[in-house]
Amino acid sequence: MDIKDIQNLIKFVSKAEVSEVKYKTKDFEITIKTPLAGSEMSYVSQPAVYHSAPQPVASAPAQAAAPATPAADAVAEDSKLVTIKSPMIGTFYRKPSPDKDVFVNVGDEVSNGKVVCVIEAMKLFNQIESEISGKIVKILVDDATPVEYDQPLFLVDPS
Repeated sequence: MDIKDIQNLIKFVSKAEVSEVKYKTKDFEITIKTPLAGSEMSYVSQPAVYHSAPQPVASAPAQAAAPATPAADAVAEDSKLVTIKSPMIGTFYRKPSPDKDVFVNVGDEVSNGKVVCVIEAMKLFNQIESEISGKIVKILVDDATPVEYDQPLFLVDPS
C-alpha cells in the first residue's frame, strides 16, 4: 500500500462517518480513528469541583462602620453563592453538540446529578454534573473556550 492509497483510505473513512477502521495484511497494518464520527460522542462523567465563596472577615473594633454601598451589598450577596469550578483542563462547551440546546441558562434550577456543561479533553467529552441543588446565577465562561483546572465556570445560589 503506497501513500496515495493511505490518503484515499483516510478520505473514505472521514466521509463514511465511522469512528475506527483497521486494515491489516501479513506485512502491513494501519488503524485510522476519527475523533467524532457523525454525531456520535464519547462521554465520561466527571465530578465538578465546588468551592464556596470566601466569607468576609470581621473588621477590627477600631475601624468605623462604613455605610452600606451597592458594591458592599454585591459582596454580601456573592458570599452565599457556590462556585462550580472546572475539574480539568480542556475546552468548555455549553451544549452536548452544535445542533442541540444548552445544558443550563442563567436562572435555571439545577439539582444533584444534572449535567451543566461538557469539557473536551484529548478528544474525550466529559460531562460535568452538578453536585448541588440551586439556581444558576452567572455563567463565567464563554462557549467553546479553553478552561484551566480549578477555573470558575458557574455561580450557583443554593438557597
